[in-house]
Amino acid sequence: MRKTLIFIGALLVSSAAMADGQKSLSSEATDDGVPRRKSSGLSVFASAGAVWADDNTANFYSGRPGNANTIDRVLHSETYGNRIWQELKNDGLISSSVGSKDELQVVEYGDMYYRTSLQFGLGIRYDYESGFGWLLRFDLSRLNALGAFNLSSTNGTGILTPNHQYIRCGLMGREDRINIDVAITRTIDLGDNLCLEIDLGASLNNTKVKESLMEIDGSTYSILDIWNGQSPSSYTGSYEYINQGGIGWGVFMSGFIGYQVEGIGAIKAGYTCHHSKATLEGYTAMGWVHCLTVRFEINNFSFL
Repeated sequence: MRKTLIFIGALLVSSAAMADGQKSLSSEATDDGVPRRKSSGLSVFASAGAVWADDNTANFYSGRPGNANTIDRVLHSETYGNRIWQELKNDGLISSSVGSKDELQVVEYGDMYYRTSLQFGLGIRYDYESGFGWLLRFDLSRLNALGAFNLSSTNGTGILTPNHQYIRCGLMGREDRINIDVAITRTIDLGDNLCLEIDLGASLNNTKVKESLMEIDGSTYSILDIWNGQSPSSYTGSYEYINQGGIGWGVFMSGFIGYQVEGIGAIKAGYTCHHSKATLEGYTAMGWVHCLTVRFEINNFSFL
C-alpha cells in the first residue's frame, strides 16, 4: 500500500507540472493578467455506479461454526430442525434411516461471494484556481452475498439425491454499507471542455447486516442470531433488534475523465479503489473494493 501512495503522490506532482505547461489552453486571464482556471469554486454532485466488494467479508454469511450466525444453531433447533427433517422426508430427499434432525449435518461449507451491486452517492467539492481542491462525499450500497453448503447425514447414508452423498443448499446474506470519503483533488484541464480529476483521501464506512439466510429444499430460514447465542426454541425469547456490523476505515484513490461547461457543471466517468476494513465479526481484514462511477456536477458557485 505504501508503494501505491508514493506512486499516487508522484502522479499528482507530475500532473501539476504538466498542467502548468498547458495553462494557455486551460485558463483565461483576469484584468491583472494572472491566469485563472475555469470551473473553480464550489460544486455539488450526485453519482451512481457499480461496486465490487472484497469477498473475504462475504464469508461472514457462510454459517460456519464460530461465526456470529451458524447453520447448526437453526438446523438442530427444536423450532426449525424437526420441520426441516420432516420436509426432507416428505419430499423424498432422505430415507427413514435418517431418524431425526440430530442425524443431519453439514459436510461442506462453500466460499461466499458478493454479487455486483449498485452504489449511489452525493457530495460537495471545492476547486481552487491552482487546480487543487478538496471533496466530501457520501456513498450508499446494498451488498448481496451468495454461496452454498452440502447437507448430509451423520453416517453418510439415507441420502436419496442423485449423488447419494449430500443435499445442495443455498446461503444468502444482505448488508447496507455507507462510505464517507474525504479527499484532496487535482484537476487538469485537457482541452476546451475536457478535464482529468485525480482524488486521494481517507474513508470511513459503516456496515449494517440486514439478513443472513439459508435455503433447504426450497424453504428459506433465517440464521441471524436473534436468540443471543442460544438454540431457538419455544422457550427462548428473541430480540427484535440485532446490531451486527460496525465502523471501519481505509484509504482510497479515484480517477475521472470529465466534460465540463463553465458556469454550469460537468459529467464525469471514473474508477475508485478503496483499501479498507469493513467491520463484521470475525472478518475484519483489510480488503479492496472497486467501483465504476458516473458523476453529475453543478459547479462554479463562485460567490462562496
